[in-house]
Amino acid sequence: MKRNMSNIDRIVRTVIALAFIYLYFGGIVTGTLGIVLVVLGAVFLLTAVIAFCPLYVPFKLSTYK
Repeated sequence: MKRNMSNIDRIVRTVIALAFIYLYFGGIVTGTLGIVLVVLGAVFLLTAVIAFCPLYVPFKLSTYK
């Protein structure tokens, strides 16, 4: 996997992921929507850690310089 995410992209994804996870575990969002947010948060966090987004590949996007 070739890196295709810049550091700013990674930071934004991490902040969003932590917000989603906080919303669920803080009891603000519950039920199905809460679970969906946790899953999205986990995916955002994973892509931020590995600096690779598989959705960028088909569109030939890259925020990495």
